Amino acid sequence: MAQAIDALRHGWPLAMAGGPILLPAETAISADAAAPQMLISSARAATLKLVNQREAAAPHAPVLIKGAAPFTLSTARAIADPSLDLLTPLKGPFLAENLPWTAQAQAALELARLAGILPAFLVNPADAGEAQPVAAEDIAEWANAANLVIAARAHLPVAACEDAQIVAFRSADDTREHVALIIGEQSSDRAPLVRLHSECLTGDILGSLKCDCGPQLDAALQAMADEARSGGWGVLLYMRQEGRGIGLVNKLRAYRLQDQGFDTVDANQRLGLPDEARDFGTAARMLALLGVDEIRLMTNNPRKVAALEEAGVHITERVAHQLPPNLHNARYLDTKRDRSGHILD
Repeated sequence: MAQAIDALRHGWPLAMAGGPILLPAETAISADAAAPQMLISSARAATLKLVNQREAAAPHAPVLIKGAAPFTLSTARAIADPSLDLLTPLKGPFLAENLPWTAQAQAALELARLAGILPAFLVNPADAGEAQPVAAEDIAEWANAANLVIAARAHLPVAACEDAQIVAFRSADDTREHVALIIGEQSSDRAPLVRLHSECLTGDILGSLKCDCGPQLDAALQAMADEARSGGWGVLLYMRQEGRGIGLVNKLRAYRLQDQGFDTVDANQRLGLPDEARDFGTAARMLALLGVDEIRLMTNNPRKVAALEEAGVHITERVAHQLPPNLHNARYLDTKRDRSGHILD
């Protein structure tokens, strides 16, 4: 899996066990590669107006398509990236074909998401280069949260509270290193106030007004510091899963689609990516490694509560964590409420 993700980032093909050779359309370096078929997502296929596309298909389910002429890297990249549709409006016609290797196709789209690239591949291309072998079954073992261990910990005074400790977590096959910030003195007598916060470079670091991530992070730390001053404690889980799991570059592509009028959910789906791809099993494992048995969870998202409970976390209370909107993120927050089920006033 680690080698397969690395191969996709470098633009090398994958040899799917029981399936075809797949070359990533976005990153491929084999300039002369061409193929009669492409693998894309269902949502992207619907955007391309494939007449025989199933209406009820999941937005990021795999679809095999064929064109009137072989796909080159140039044409494949225009098909892969919906944020460029206004620049390359004329495509097709295409036909959705029978997909006899569904498990391998689903694994390939998931691998693309994990690599942070567009989920689109040339299928059995000529002149693709040496392929990296991978099996669909490898994903389950790679994603097993039991592989996560504590790698290091240290005292870390922060602006919100000088009595804080940072703990870093690492898995052998994953280059992402998640961290937990423990605010106050850890105690088994009182359930901690916990915030699961997914990395957001634009919001946490650059102060983006398109989302509420930065203010939510700051407010969570302040709430935990207040908790510590009253004899309690808190845990911030800072998860390296940018853009709810689709990666920074794809998040910026979604921003570009939002600028064209799509909301956050539709933007992700047009990219062929899920609007929620966060790894709650890893968050549960982090809490278990910290010796945390039950928590008070800061969130407005009932689905996050359900996902963590399904992963084995005992949640004694959902603590609302709502901040005022601004001119730039009002629609984003409305979409959270109306389409993702967040509890917002």
